[in-house]
Amino acid sequence: MVTAAIGQLCSTSSMIHNLSTCKLLIKNAVDAGAKALFLPEATDYIAIDAKESISLAQPMETSPFLLGIRDAAKEASLAINVGIHVPANNGKLLNRSCWINENGDIESYYDKLHLFDYGNLKESNSVEAGKEIVKPVETVVGRVGLTICFDLRFPEISLALKRQDAQVITYPSAFTVPTGKAHWETLLRARAIETQAYVIAAAQIGAHNSKRTSYGHSMVVDPWGKVLLDMTGEGSEPEIGVVDVDLEHRETIKKGMPLMRRTDVYPEV
Repeated sequence: MVTAAIGQLCSTSSMIHNLSTCKLLIKNAVDAGAKALFLPEATDYIAIDAKESISLAQPMETSPFLLGIRDAAKEASLAINVGIHVPANNGKLLNRSCWINENGDIESYYDKLHLFDYGNLKESNSVEAGKEIVKPVETVVGRVGLTICFDLRFPEISLALKRQDAQVITYPSAFTVPTGKAHWETLLRARAIETQAYVIAAAQIGAHNSKRTSYGHSMVVDPWGKVLLDMTGEGSEPEIGVVDVDLEHRETIKKGMPLMRRTDVYPEV
């Protein structure tokens, strides 16, 4: 059993401010005895518009935000999953989830496959879609499969990660308020039940600017579909929640209800 911390915050367009907030959450996670901290999508910044978002994106090798997070992870001996932006080759950017180990090294990263084009929010205006599902990474909390936010609506990714025996699947997010109220918990519980994995979804919360407000409700669901953590929060204050990831519990659930897929009838994902 390993203790994990989930960070909830309201990122702004200031990476300096956001890094300072993250360092506070890192300290709180360590004080709580956590071995890993899960942070939301776009933790490095949430911009006012597509133009600003593209202008702020920096390569992982030189991003002061990511370098600061890596240094903090190493100093605290804390693994961190964090959402960032990096420049793409076509003038857009990539929405990326990074796994940083307790030594401050980037062990894996994943670029968001499904882009959120809903209402006035058109992610595809500034973001290039990812090209592949990344295999689960071995971590202090188990084998972790990386996804991002809107990917939650497409079970194919989580099922592919299940086939590769992901024990934890992450959904760092910045859900809108209307879609969050309608579908957030339902989708997270569904992904946990069908994959028999822990689902960890660190979320942005509150008003980032005049155009964007996030739902919050960072959540952890166990492999049986039980909600272990729901961070309702107040306003947009940064905070952490803490849960225990019990992989033996997961194995008990898998043995008690084997999910034998009929790939002789339909294709394997």
